[in-house]
Amino acid sequence: MTNILVFIDTPDGALHKSHRELLTLARSLGEPVAAVPGPVSDGLVAALGEYGTAAVVHADSADLDDVLAVRKADFLAAAMDRTQPQAVLLPNTFDGKEIAGRLSIKRRSGVVTDAIAVANDFTATKSVLAGAYTVDAQVRTGTPIITFKANSIEAETVPQATSPRTETVPVPAGAPAARITGRSEKASSGRPELSEARVVVAGGRGVNGDFSAVEDLADALGGAVGASRAATDAGWIEHSAQVGQTGQTVSPQLYISAGISGAIQQKAGMQTSKVIVAVNKDPDSPVFEIADFGIVGDLFKVLPQAAAEIRKRKS
Repeated sequence: MTNILVFIDTPDGALHKSHRELLTLARSLGEPVAAVPGPVSDGLVAALGEYGTAAVVHADSADLDDVLAVRKADFLAAAMDRTQPQAVLLPNTFDGKEIAGRLSIKRRSGVVTDAIAVANDFTATKSVLAGAYTVDAQVRTGTPIITFKANSIEAETVPQATSPRTETVPVPAGAPAARITGRSEKASSGRPELSEARVVVAGGRGVNGDFSAVEDLADALGGAVGASRAATDAGWIEHSAQVGQTGQTVSPQLYISAGISGAIQQKAGMQTSKVIVAVNKDPDSPVFEIADFGIVGDLFKVLPQAAAEIRKRKS
């Protein structure tokens, strides 16, 4: 059976949505083997079994979360040596892409980032040049290492959960790495994580510092709040909400752009969304070129009406 190594980084011990999607993708390509950079609980092993995981390899060290990505790349390289996978899948996060790059050097293997689909021969489909083109890419050297965008596949459990075998993988001693000396908890908004949300409502320069209408619509839809670089640079919202070429890349089922011009930097972060709705007062705004549905109007009138109608239909 073809082993597909899936990197499952769970500092909180929970199996997140992006992990479930990766396991579902791995199952379509072969037999999923989870690589966890730390100790695993019985609950996590059981959750992995619900998605057809055949085996779990985990690090013999509990302090990998206390250093930057280099040590996790060391662990994943050791896990590759132990499991001999035909491909390695990672989440398309900042950490995931950094680990993938370091892993490729360690194992002399090619990397494909930003994948939205992977075929049985490990050909990955991705968007390039700020989302202007869709291409197929295939690794020709070594073991394919692929980072996969969240919301690009529907996560599905198996009819009968497996009982994954667990195995400890020693993490080889490496060069000294930068150590994390402290953490501060991010204030919880009650909304889903931007990178994993199925619905994103994003505001830009047009909100003029007031994200209340954007947040209200996001809450009505059970979605996350995003922003353009102009909005984050102005200090209207935290930088972690930025969507775009220099921010987060999202691929939700529904992306609502409110008061955002749709410059190429913004398109790069959201163009693979399944449905794009644009609200802008300027009928010539570039965002309408990629929108599936466009509304020319004042976002402070359009968004509250939409939120009210959605809540009415829910009740």
